[in-house]
Formats: sequence, structure tokens, C-alpha cells
Amino acid sequence: MIITGCIVGFVVWFLINYLVAGIYTVDQNERAVKTSFGRATRIDHLTTGQDPISDMLTADQKLRYNYPQVRVIMPGGPFFKWPWEKIYKVSIATETVNMAWDPEDGVANYNGTMLEAVTKDQLNTGLTGQIRYRVAERNLYAFLFGIKNPYAHIMGYFVSVLRERIANFEAPREPQQDGGPDTAAVIGISINDLRKNLRDLNEHMDRECTSSAARYGMVLDATLITSIDPPPEVESALAAINTAYNQVSSDISLAQASADQKIVQSRRAVEIETLRALAEVEPLTRLATQLLALRSSGSEALRAYVRNVRLALFEKAQQVFVESNK
Repeated sequence: MIITGCIVGFVVWFLINYLVAGIYTVDQNERAVKTSFGRATRIDHLTTGQDPISDMLTADQKLRYNYPQVRVIMPGGPFFKWPWEKIYKVSIATETVNMAWDPEDGVANYNGTMLEAVTKDQLNTGLTGQIRYRVAERNLYAFLFGIKNPYAHIMGYFVSVLRERIANFEAPREPQQDGGPDTAAVIGISINDLRKNLRDLNEHMDRECTSSAARYGMVLDATLITSIDPPPEVESALAAINTAYNQVSSDISLAQASADQKIVQSRRAVEIETLRALAEVEPLTRLATQLLALRSSGSEALRAYVRNVRLALFEKAQQVFVESNK
């Protein structure tokens, strides 16, 4: 009886711990990878280097970040695994974190609230914003097995790209107005340029981070840098520079508007005087045409016309001086 009870107990223990526990499901926002004796189930000999996910990498980077493609278990179930198999589940939901978050040091970057970067003119500035990320379903091997801490890698990569861009950022030069000053040379503070071109900066970060899926198995969906703040010691000086720049821009705009108004008035005056000259010339032109027509009719017609004109003048004149021959 004791031996029979031990056998029954062992069978019950085995069924509960290995067979019943081998049943699992995968949620809708999850993907899973199965390993057998520690080796992930792969898809033939395919690698990420052959997948479009690596198109953004250079030839050297494709060799460095060349991970095997594994079989992904889609949502559903129940599924079964043997005792020597293990299931790794990963959430593919999009998450949002502060761009200053450090996965390895919670107190870094002012407790994960502000990231520091040095501008081109050697000003230490603070940046705040958010990034959205998710696990790359097409490169789960890199996320699960290829990298020890993918969150630290992706944040380190993002910060390095951002700081490099901040350190070398130059605002696009605006087209110069005809006869006007070069406004791009009026002010050369990098922080002002960065503030005015936040959209371009965010778009640059999105483009540069498209290779993160092939590198670390994580996709950076979007970058949103919301503010760029200068150091407190230069805040007042920067405000004074901005005020002076705005005043100069206002004066330039007023002078340009006044000059444009004078140009319009001058053009209008020229048009009026031109019309007046044409009004005076037109009767003379018509008279010349009539005289040519009379001349072609004969000399008598021209003499009759001159006589009629003189009679009309005599009627209007109050005094007439007639030359007489003595």
C-alpha cells in the first residue's frame, strides 16, 4: 500500500507540475517565444540581416547586428509545452516614458525629469520631453536573448543621438529680403535656434532612431521634445538678447513697410502724371491727323480751315492787333 501510494503521489505530482503547468496562453497584446533546452526555436537559417528591418543599417552594422529569426507564438491558446521547454512572453504594447529616464539609475538626470546637453556655443541646456517605444515583433531574439538590458541600450542610443544633434545643430538660414539685412546673422544663440526648430529636431530624431529595431529589438515610435531651457545664469542675458533682437526686427519691419508705402505712392504719382501727359498730347495728335487729311485734299481746303480758325479766334478776342503796311 505504501509503495502504491508513493507511485500514485508521484504520478499526481508529475501531472500537476509538468503536464498541467505546461498549458499556457498568450494575451492579445503579447507575443511569445519558445526555447527547447535553452535554444530558441528558429526559422530555418533566416536572420534579421535578410529582413527589411535592417535596411537602415550600413553593411558593417548588418554584420554586427545580425540576429537569428525565431518563431513567434501569436495570441491565442491554450498551448502546451514540455518540461524541457520554456516560454518567454513579451508585451508589444506601446509605452511612453520621460526622455530623461535612466533604467539603471533612478536618480540620474534629476530623478529622470530633465536631460542635459551641450549646445554648439558651449551652453549647458536642459531638455524635457517624452518618447514612445514598443518591442519589435520582428526581432524578438535581440530583445530577449541578444542584449542583457535592451531598455538601457535603447535609452543610451537615443540620448547619444540627441546630444550629438544638439551639439552640431545649425538653424536653416532664412531667405534674405531684397535690400534687407541678413536676419540669420543678427542673433547666433543655439538655444534660440533649437527652440524655433523643435519640429525639425523631433523629425530628425525619428529618422535617426528607425534603426533601433534592428539594433536592439525595440521600436521608437515617436519623439516629442517639449522644451529647451537655458542655464539659470544665462537666462536673463538671453532674455535681453531676445528683447533687443525683437526690437531690431520690429524697426526693420517698420522701415520696410514705410519704404514699400513710398514706393507705391511714387508709382501712383508716375501713373497720374503719365495719364495727364497723354491727355495733353492726344488733342495735338488728333489735330495733326486732321491737318494731314486736309492737306491731302488740296491747298484750298487747308487755307479755308486756317481762315475758319482765325474767325473763331477773332470772335473770342476782345482786342485785335492788325499789322498794316505803310
